[in-house]
Amino acid sequence: MRVPAVVLWLPPALKSRAPQPAREPALSDPARGDNQELTAEELAAIEKKYDEVSYTRPVSPTVRKALRAVALVFAAYHYLTAGFALPPDHWHMGWHLSGLFILIYALFPVVKTKTAYDMREGGFGIGNIPIYDLVLMVLGVSSALYLGLAWRGIDWLGIEEQTFRMGNPNAYDMFFGVVIILLVLDIARRTLGWILPLIICVFMSYALFGPFFPGILQHPGVKFNTFVSSMYFPQEGIFGVTLWVASTIVFHFVLFGVIAQRTGLGQLFIDNATILAGRYTGGPAKVSVVSSAFFGTISGSSVANTVSTGALTIPNMKRLGYPGHFAGGVEAASSAGGQITPPIMGAAAFIMAEFLQVPYTTIVVAAIFPAILHYVGVFSVVHLMARKLRLQGLAPDMLPRLGAVWRDGWANLIPLVALLVVLFSGYTPYMSAFCGISLALIVGAARVSTPQTLIYPAAFIAFVIWKFMGGGFDFTISVILCAGAVVGVFNPQTRTKTPELLTSVETGVRYALAVGAACAAVGIVVGVINTTGVGFRMGFMVTSAAASVAESIHSLISFGAYELFAQTDLQLFLSLLLIAVACILMGAGVPTTALYIMLVSVAQPALAQLGVPPIASHMFVLYYGVIAEITPPVCTSAYAAAAIANSNPFRTGISAFTLGLGKIIAPMAFVYAPVLLIVSSTGFEFVEFSYTAASCIAGVVALSAAVVGYFFAPMGAVDRILCAIAGLIFIAPSWQADLLALAVLAPVVLLQVAARRKAATGAASG
Repeated sequence: MRVPAVVLWLPPALKSRAPQPAREPALSDPARGDNQELTAEELAAIEKKYDEVSYTRPVSPTVRKALRAVALVFAAYHYLTAGFALPPDHWHMGWHLSGLFILIYALFPVVKTKTAYDMREGGFGIGNIPIYDLVLMVLGVSSALYLGLAWRGIDWLGIEEQTFRMGNPNAYDMFFGVVIILLVLDIARRTLGWILPLIICVFMSYALFGPFFPGILQHPGVKFNTFVSSMYFPQEGIFGVTLWVASTIVFHFVLFGVIAQRTGLGQLFIDNATILAGRYTGGPAKVSVVSSAFFGTISGSSVANTVSTGALTIPNMKRLGYPGHFAGGVEAASSAGGQITPPIMGAAAFIMAEFLQVPYTTIVVAAIFPAILHYVGVFSVVHLMARKLRLQGLAPDMLPRLGAVWRDGWANLIPLVALLVVLFSGYTPYMSAFCGISLALIVGAARVSTPQTLIYPAAFIAFVIWKFMGGGFDFTISVILCAGAVVGVFNPQTRTKTPELLTSVETGVRYALAVGAACAAVGIVVGVINTTGVGFRMGFMVTSAAASVAESIHSLISFGAYELFAQTDLQLFLSLLLIAVACILMGAGVPTTALYIMLVSVAQPALAQLGVPPIASHMFVLYYGVIAEITPPVCTSAYAAAAIANSNPFRTGISAFTLGLGKIIAPMAFVYAPVLLIVSSTGFEFVEFSYTAASCIAGVVALSAAVVGYFFAPMGAVDRILCAIAGLIFIAPSWQADLLALAVLAPVVLLQVAARRKAATGAASG
């Protein structure tokens, strides 16, 4: 599941209004003009159509105010507990889940029909919320909070302490347990669609009806009351690691991203990307890549990233001469990289840290080179396409001035820098997010020229001193945070007013709803895996199937004692291929977080048998899960880009997929060469890392040339095929493979050089 953190600023009225289907044709109306920038209303319609959290039903003004209050209290609770103290897990997750039930049942209709988003007067309900949704809301909150209320037992109801009920639930446990299982599936369905709940139901059926499954998948089955107990009580199931991560870490980074972007960090990123890349060949497309990479440092949302940066970059690309589908594909592929770009990645990265029992900073370091490889691939395709089409960069008068950009925007970096310093100093992710949010509020809303706003930095400095006196912060961190609070009040930009800040906070809460629902629901999958051991069973099936096929292939490519590839290498490659295909196919409609959790339970046991380090197998699944974001037929970020570009959605998806070749190659590369992850258990050698990284980059560039059909000059079909083959061989981490790749690529390079010289000679003589 992605972590939505960066969204285009829109007036609150646009955020709360129901989608207007009649407006959608305007998004693809030829009369609009190919290169015309979209209005705020059209961008709002795109975001509502393709981003799950924006597609909500309207409510009455009174109910809207009540829900706004709930969202603000929800945010304040998480913010304060992150900085001061977390309550016991069962209470903390219960409060988080209660907020999800209230807001999701209020904002998301039972079915997504056009009439469901109409404002209807009268009827049974309150403020356009039907009575049945209100009943489900009450049942959801009751089931979420019952666990905490009955934790120590309730004598007058005859409820024993929770320890004595583990595995032997009473009638109350069974009732609320069944209710919460059904309702968690329902809120996941309302926010994310049918696919995820249906897959979870398959896992539930496997747990309950194990004796009816064939072969190695057969198991004795889990009794119904034991199943409900496992799914309801903490440590496994719904109140397990996935919901804990969502409520304790992910929400805070979502909130930080929204506030930081709206207080000026997003514009700083776009301006600097334009300065860095805008003047060169194919400038606007390169601006799209660079700005999306910058946005990826604070965002994990592909659709929001696409709409935010694409509103500017896509029309500019089309003005320059890029085809619409290619312009949209550039933005979609670049934006999808946000989920794999450190330091703030998708929710799955935080869950990975919990699964592997390593600090989140370890995941951040491991993701650095694969993210670079992805953006190198997109950048290479963009550059070569610009050369092929002979496109120029932006005119000097269209570029922002470096001095003016940094003179106005320097303060916006303070929250991000502080967050990273705290995070990499060994403090918890939620403490680093607390400090980042606090400084984002200070930088946005506090000014030395407005004395009453200085209460923000004063309160934060008092908090830092209190933590220092209690031993919570060391001296260096305390000085850095206090200095950031003091310097932030001198931000030269216009102060963000309190109503705008509250709107940003409310938006952050809304963007946390879908990821919270997915993490709660997918906890059921984790519980089933732990209860039945299905992950090891399916992992064995994968390796067995790969071993059988590898044995057959090995016999065909072996000549006596000589073998072209070892059988174990073939088995590993085929296992990776099977898992990669499963990731892409299941990723059609399944959020990245849920997909990662379901498939890593298969990949980890399977790849561990073949000697792959745990962090490499986890990263492999995560990255192939993200590829589904830009893989047709379901690629929401590409469809959003197509709406902005006024292009064919499927062609835009194909363009995004081909532009994302770097993300396809990266997982294979770091499984075969774990040194690329830097922190792998196989160790880190700088020379080996440098050589392997250069080889992978060469492979990505060769593949990019094959995709575009141009390097120094236009390529024919044979040259493109040879380039693609050489690019794939470069990925294999060995000097023998590199020599073979160079041998394959050499004729193409020679022909390209000759063709360029011929073209230059012809131009000179002409």
